[in-house]
Amino acid sequence: MKFRDGMWLTAADKAVSYAEHIYTVKETAAHGLELLCPTKQIRDRGDTLNCPTLTINLEAAFDGVISLEVVHWKGDLQPGPHFELYPDGKPEVNPELEWKDDGAVTLRSGGLGVSVGADRRNFSLAFTDGEGREVTSLGFRSVGFAMTPPPGNMKATGDMRGFEHFVFAQTDLAVGESVHGLGERFGAWNKVGQSVRVWNEDGGTSSDLAYKNIPFWLSSRGYGIFIDTPDAVDLEIGSERCSRVQASVSGQRLKWYLIHGPTPKEVLTKYAILTGRAPVPPAWSFGLWLTTSFTTEYDEATVSGFLEGMTERGIPVEVFHYDCFWMRAFHWCDFEWDTQAFPAPAESIARLKASGLTRKVCAWINPYLGQASPVFTHAAQNGYLLKRTDGSIWQWDLWQAGMGLIDVTNPAACEWYVGCLRKLFDAGVDCLKTDFGERIPHEGVAWHDGSDPARMHNYYAFAYNALVYRALDAHAPGQAVLFARTATTGTQRFPLVWGGDSESTMAGLAESLRGGLSLGLGGFSFWSMDIGGFEGRPPAWIYKRWVATGLFCSHSRLHGSGSYRVPWLIEEGEGGESATGVLRTFTRVKRSLMPYILAQAVEGALKGWPVSVRAVALEFPHDPGAWSVDREFMLGDALLVAPVYTEGGEVDVYLPEGKWTSWWDGRTVVGPRWLKEKHGFGTLPLYVREGTVLLVGAEEGEGGFGYDWVGEGGEIRLYHTKPGDRASVVDAGGKEVGEVVVGEDGGVGEHFLVRRRR
Repeated sequence: MKFRDGMWLTAADKAVSYAEHIYTVKETAAHGLELLCPTKQIRDRGDTLNCPTLTINLEAAFDGVISLEVVHWKGDLQPGPHFELYPDGKPEVNPELEWKDDGAVTLRSGGLGVSVGADRRNFSLAFTDGEGREVTSLGFRSVGFAMTPPPGNMKATGDMRGFEHFVFAQTDLAVGESVHGLGERFGAWNKVGQSVRVWNEDGGTSSDLAYKNIPFWLSSRGYGIFIDTPDAVDLEIGSERCSRVQASVSGQRLKWYLIHGPTPKEVLTKYAILTGRAPVPPAWSFGLWLTTSFTTEYDEATVSGFLEGMTERGIPVEVFHYDCFWMRAFHWCDFEWDTQAFPAPAESIARLKASGLTRKVCAWINPYLGQASPVFTHAAQNGYLLKRTDGSIWQWDLWQAGMGLIDVTNPAACEWYVGCLRKLFDAGVDCLKTDFGERIPHEGVAWHDGSDPARMHNYYAFAYNALVYRALDAHAPGQAVLFARTATTGTQRFPLVWGGDSESTMAGLAESLRGGLSLGLGGFSFWSMDIGGFEGRPPAWIYKRWVATGLFCSHSRLHGSGSYRVPWLIEEGEGGESATGVLRTFTRVKRSLMPYILAQAVEGALKGWPVSVRAVALEFPHDPGAWSVDREFMLGDALLVAPVYTEGGEVDVYLPEGKWTSWWDGRTVVGPRWLKEKHGFGTLPLYVREGTVLLVGAEEGEGGFGYDWVGEGGEIRLYHTKPGDRASVVDAGGKEVGEVVVGEDGGVGEHFLVRRRR
């Protein structure tokens, strides 16, 4: 939201007041600082009358993290919900305050400090690192509040019902600084120049709307800012003041945390301490997922036929997913199987698993309930559905006719809903796709626990996915897997998510990748996309290019809207360059990489890093070129993957500093440099980083993606390593059982866990 009309004028529909003077500075009980900031210069006692003030609270959160809260009127209510911070416990903090003789003061939290200068009449706050270098700052007229419409005088604000009130803060952007993150955003990866609204919407992948909005952004200068509210946040990122990032919220207070790395990976680790980490999903979930798509015709015979076809073609399916129409039309989501299509679902699922056609089964659900189902009447009568302020059930006809919404703030509704989920578990369903949850009403509704409707709009994504994930985990501890579309801060604790409804075009693939890169900077370690695109019928060449990319995501799912995604219906033939051959090739490559992928998953989940897709800049933060690359990604810390976006196979690849080895032919390239390459459908640019000890397992065999690569052995591949380079060895359960270390002789010897490549 913009508050000004260019540099010189205030926006015509707003009245804006700024913190102009730091009048007093005092220490708080928490050894922080409280600043009283009038909105004009105070030169005599008379200036203190009829003068609004802003209170700024600065507090050391933990090492390298300082919070800033701006408050206009302290008496406003602070309704819930609130983000669950420090879910694993808050680290100890030892704040330091340094007062100087001239009145300047610095609050320090480990390697980050914030200083109030001696010249209090010129508002300024400077954040610095442990060496005294500036991280960012808040300068002249950078903190304030605004009202719309402009009140004629202060007396008019005695009744605020006709006004909207905002609080904002602006941090400085350095020359060349770039800004990234803010959730799964599908436009340009660098957000400088953009206006971004943090507000969950169902808008596909081709607009500025996003399913997963995260009020956290990462700077190329090694810090990030987390805005601590589930309410809507508006950001002007070099778009109102070209040299500033402005965050504004509706209300009387704005609180954010500045997190200093100094590396971006350290920033993400500290952000994960603040908002939560993901557990490591089970190994089977990293394999290929197959659906029969959304609106296609399918029944039990279709499912069996597709899975048998995949098995016959040597393409193992780890998870089969039943999308919406496992239930009857107009009845979503009442958990009742369409018995015409699936007369005996439990027996059918048991047969699929026993025959080895799939290892696990997933079912589609969402938090809505169409009124055609008798279950709607039961839920409405028992108070399980969200109500309007007049006491009636909130309903509309968008998506499902007369649908209601599960009130996740009602404990009785949650208990009932978990009971519905247990019926699926009893039928053999292992994991759940939690679709939708973005179109949550925020006006004219009343939640059971009195939560603020505007704050519940985004927060619902957390509450709903937490409810379902915890039910899964209670049913099968350590095996819980979600496939969620909507998310907000903290939802990373319930893996995993996918990128939503993309078009079956190369632009759709690029949009999806940018979304995954952005979301990975919000603590989400695991991410997927609809291979082949969701909307439309992908031509064979797009399908094959997408397969090559999708199998290098942490999780890989074939899914569409009105057309199937099994390869033989995309293109006939089973040769290496056919759709079937390409899917078989990349499924096997990914399986062979499972010892590496799962080790990266363990580290990524612990530290809050994306496993794949991981921005190249996270691994090469000092490379300016890496901060502009959004068409390729890292799988873990050692593998660079560059999707091919052309039918003919032409592709530009950026390789950062160091020696890079092609996975396919062992060719070595020295970066930093751009390459032009051409690839058939059976390869894409896949490079291994210098210094990598890579553990490689079998491409096929028993055990699926959860096979015992420790017991069966594998290969150790060394890529321009030196003594001391190492790789962690984890078993198929995600437990670290050892490591492989390069010795002084440049080799690894005969390791007891894996056999050396011969």
